[in-house]
Amino acid sequence: MRGRPPRANPSNEGVIPGENTRDGGMGGRPGDAESLGMDIGIIGGGAAAVGLLDALAREAETPGAVTVFEPSPHLWRGRPYAPDLDSVLVNAPPVIMSIREGDFEHYASWLGAGDDAYVDPGIGRPLVPRARYGEYLEHTAEKAIADLRERGWQADVVPAPVVGAAHAAGRLALRTGDGREHVVGQVALCVGGGTPHDHYRLDGAPGFVGDPYPLARTLDDVPPDSDVAVIGSGLTAVDVVVSLAARGHTGRISLLSRTGMLPHVWQRPTAHRPQHLTVERVGALARDGEIALDHLAGLLREEMSDAGEDLDALIADLRAARTEDPVARLRRQIAAITAPEIGRRVLQTAAHTVGPFAWRLLPERDRDRLRAQARTAISVASPMIPTNAVRLLQLFDAGQLELLAGVRDITRDDGRFAVETAHGGRHADVVVNAVNPSPHAVPASAAGLADDLVGMGVAARHPSGGLLPADPRMHLVGDLAGGGPFITSSIPGLAVQGAAAARAVLAGP
Repeated sequence: MRGRPPRANPSNEGVIPGENTRDGGMGGRPGDAESLGMDIGIIGGGAAAVGLLDALAREAETPGAVTVFEPSPHLWRGRPYAPDLDSVLVNAPPVIMSIREGDFEHYASWLGAGDDAYVDPGIGRPLVPRARYGEYLEHTAEKAIADLRERGWQADVVPAPVVGAAHAAGRLALRTGDGREHVVGQVALCVGGGTPHDHYRLDGAPGFVGDPYPLARTLDDVPPDSDVAVIGSGLTAVDVVVSLAARGHTGRISLLSRTGMLPHVWQRPTAHRPQHLTVERVGALARDGEIALDHLAGLLREEMSDAGEDLDALIADLRAARTEDPVARLRRQIAAITAPEIGRRVLQTAAHTVGPFAWRLLPERDRDRLRAQARTAISVASPMIPTNAVRLLQLFDAGQLELLAGVRDITRDDGRFAVETAHGGRHADVVVNAVNPSPHAVPASAAGLADDLVGMGVAARHPSGGLLPADPRMHLVGDLAGGGPFITSSIPGLAVQGAAAARAVLAGP
């Protein structure tokens, strides 16, 4: 790794075991945090926490204290970027994978020229294994902690989960799974989005894989000639299929989907930057804190009109996603990877940049209109990389891969799995659950903590899922933050949220 500083306290070093820290100190050092001016507990040590730490290190002017609570042995990587198979690739070009807000070259500069072997011929950019991206997150976090310490900050990592919280004389006491308490002035919740939901109640059944990651572990138990059914047809399902193929799987692979839709395919990035569909224009159009979906469509129409393109043609193509043969659509989109049209590119960018801001300004009726098209919207906003798209098409053409729509039920039947669809039934030897967690779902591991925070009045539940801060000492970064759109936060989104949380922390409650 390039100039990596020593790992930021991966053990209990710097934390006095067994001490009760209700005396106002942090990590067993009474009074230090208060004398430094501010102290914060970051719950979760994945990409969201990295964005927050990086912003703190760049913007802090006075010393403070920070403790990160993360039980995973893969610190700073989160669930998506832990060590795994090389076939599990980063799903976006480097320009939109920077965890540093506003610095689109931060990740690309870290990559340098050493990863040219991973250049995707479709988009002409390196798409490295996700474990490699995890190294970038590690480097960024550890450099941020080293920088904070050089500037007088007290920084610790506690390798334990936070399972509860309570008030402590105007501050917040966080209780870890080992029974210790850590008292902090502010809390940032960065716990991620949880694991796939078991829709068909198959947990514990022989041959059922409830959570596919890491694929290096879960696919080891899949016989190479077995009949595999993958629940879902999104990006996780694509990872499973491509990784099975990379391991030489010879059995039939079936994607089981309610909609029968595949993700769209990434197009090669261009130099175009939106001029109309921007946060600034959306803010200017909002009246009384509200904007209509038709106004957003108007901005997209202007954007496309300037480029000589027709919005109605784009809308017709998106509507066809539910009815067009998915393999034919995949083939057509592969052929359009280098096409010059900007429409889908602008829509995809806007989903992650303008979308979170605009969503909060839309009336509920317009949010419902978008929710009704959620599968298409997610497919456009989070497309698959060309390398994976081409591999899927090869498997479809070879007859090894199929996509079954209208799945109704999956049951265990006489030592195998029975799959019932709208068009008939079939059997499978192995079922892999590749559905995505519900938007803003509270991870099971954080349920007790969320209950405590809500009960204390420092957080509140949003009607559509997730939590909201109800106290200036509470900060939320990532998909757990309620009130946002149904599209999973991208890395740029996490970078923006992390930087905003850092500024709020530094400003004080």
